[in-house]
Amino acid sequence: MKGPLFYAKILLFGEYGIIKDSKGLAIPYNFYKGAFKQAAVLEGEAWQSNQYLQKYYEYLRDLKTDLVQFDLQQLQQDIQSGMYFESSIPQGYGVGSSGAIVAAIYEKYAQDKITVLENLTKEKLLKLKAIFGLMESYFHGTSSGLDPLNSYLSLPILIQSKDDIESVGIPYQQNGKGAVFLLDSKMIGETQPMVNIFMEKMKNEGFRKMLSDEFVTHTDACIENFLKGDAKSLFGNVKKLSKVVLDHFKPMIPAQFHALWKKGIESNDYYLKLCGSGGGGYILGFAPDFEKAKKSLVGHDLELVYRF
Repeated sequence: MKGPLFYAKILLFGEYGIIKDSKGLAIPYNFYKGAFKQAAVLEGEAWQSNQYLQKYYEYLRDLKTDLVQFDLQQLQQDIQSGMYFESSIPQGYGVGSSGAIVAAIYEKYAQDKITVLENLTKEKLLKLKAIFGLMESYFHGTSSGLDPLNSYLSLPILIQSKDDIESVGIPYQQNGKGAVFLLDSKMIGETQPMVNIFMEKMKNEGFRKMLSDEFVTHTDACIENFLKGDAKSLFGNVKKLSKVVLDHFKPMIPAQFHALWKKGIESNDYYLKLCGSGGGGYILGFAPDFEKAKKSLVGHDLELVYRF
């Protein structure tokens, strides 16, 4: 079975803020990908994936919604014939492993689906996002639907608010010194506990005020700078955002990275921010000079995402 490929995603800006209706910017990350395959004999990870798909089939079968219908008979048949999802996207790393599976299932089994070749109006994008939110809730308890949407379309997506999303062009990569990179925490992060901590913090008026006055303001500025290709202003705003996250989102940052986070802000060699919900997985980094950042972060595994 040669299915289409579904890629990982990186939420460059907007983690947690998009839960509360701030802007967000997500881009596909083609380094990691997944696709459906079939095997006569299932072993190891292929067997695990097949079992996983069976449980997911049961979830979709019992899903009560008018938004989407699936060819459940075909899905069940394919699972019984040895279908599995082969993926290089690391799980629990904030780069959309479940999003890719959801996108692949929708593409293959949804009836009357919205295709990527259509004129994707705002209404269609919002409908897709709603469908994907329902489908991905199986994995996280709740889901914005953004990860599968990004994986399905394989386009950068700008979230203006929860009712206003559009696909956007991002500036071509340059061959400059600046970079966006991923830092591997070597830990698995779980979305639900982190979101629960955030929701608990949202009960505090001071935290809510900080979120709208500082976090959202800096996030929106970063998105504007990035889309305009204004790297100089971007690094200034990312530094502010990094500091706000260190001060107010500490539980989402693995404890052993607190000092490293602070070092980046003080040295200006790099600025770290959450990649997805945090708690482990990847940490997103921005560096005015990537070579300098690599020296400063020696001993850590870095992956280049985008070059300024």
